Amino acid sequence: MKSLAVFALAALLAACASAPKHVAPELFVVVPAKDGHIGTIVVETAGQKRVINTAFGAERIQTDGAVVQSTMTRDQVHAIFADAVDALPGRPASFTLYFLEGKDELTADSRVELEKVFAELKKRPLPDIMVIGHTDSVGGLAYNDKLSLARAERLREMLVGLGISGDRVGAAGRGKRELLVPTDDNVSEPRNRRVEINVR
Repeated sequence: MKSLAVFALAALLAACASAPKHVAPELFVVVPAKDGHIGTIVVETAGQKRVINTAFGAERIQTDGAVVQSTMTRDQVHAIFADAVDALPGRPASFTLYFLEGKDELTADSRVELEKVFAELKKRPLPDIMVIGHTDSVGGLAYNDKLSLARAERLREMLVGLGISGDRVGAAGRGKRELLVPTDDNVSEPRNRRVEINVR
């Protein structure tokens, strides 16, 4: 389900709402995702349920419990709910960077790619980032666990050095347990020597 496809903009952001008589007015709006996907919300008042499933379809519950249905424009939604819209998290993203064999040093291509990763992260005011290190199948479990964690922590240090708050970045190592390219043991495979950076 696309997290940005639908949200109810009101005193409470919710998918369903129940409004007794003489309450503060509420407004619910279906906002399309950036890719155009249109979701659905169900609004329930006085035991009746109504479905809103059109782009910028809106339903306003008034103080006397009466319901007014309408369609809003993108500009109207932003004007009323600018703070809420701006606070929505960006869509999850993931990046993969590769390392030299047996080291926690990025390949030349991945050092260039790191700049693109950072450019994406700068667009997000409060990103939650998890860096997961991996190795190829050369060497034992303990060695690869240590190396994969070193790779993840090295990337974490780089991101912090680029200005990302350290408390927003986690690091973990998976050793050779999750090979991207399945191989026999003790096979040097560059695509397995990687970190995955997951951002939400």
